[in-house]
Amino acid sequence: MAGRYATALFELALETNAIAAVKSDLDRFDALIAESADLARLVRSPVFTAEEQVRALRSVLNWAGLSGLSAQFLLTVAANRRLFAVRDMIRAYGLIVARHRGEVSAQVTLAQPPRPEHLAAIKEALNAVTKKDVQVDVNVDPSIIGGLVVKLGSRMVDTSLRTRLNMIKHAMKEVS
Repeated sequence: MAGRYATALFELALETNAIAAVKSDLDRFDALIAESADLARLVRSPVFTAEEQVRALRSVLNWAGLSGLSAQFLLTVAANRRLFAVRDMIRAYGLIVARHRGEVSAQVTLAQPPRPEHLAAIKEALNAVTKKDVQVDVNVDPSIIGGLVVKLGSRMVDTSLRTRLNMIKHAMKEVS
């Protein structure tokens, strides 16, 4: 369902030459949901009627300064009782826009926050491998101890110290 809504929005944004503006507005709305427990409750809760959601959402959109196609889209989603899936729709729209721009997204997990030069080297290596512009999303997970885990599409490269230690542990159990 989220993909259908996102595709329809993308096609409308493409026709009106508003792809970037809609993405920016949706990203701002997604950030508002993440920041406000009340807005998150409004979005997720089935207790509110469609009319209540539309009325409340209209006020939020006016306050946030969101208008145009993205505001119409969000109000339509609320009127159709699909507001609970709006964050998935926003993510799906972002993926469609990235594909349209020829961008690729990679998730990189490190044990500690990377230095800027380290992050630039990772991005450069991924750009060289894919021959495309790679947007890098960095996650910090101290449990991997060291190394990194890179997820690029359906491919994953795990060079974490945790994985290597687990491999050694299993190899030692097989020898015993």
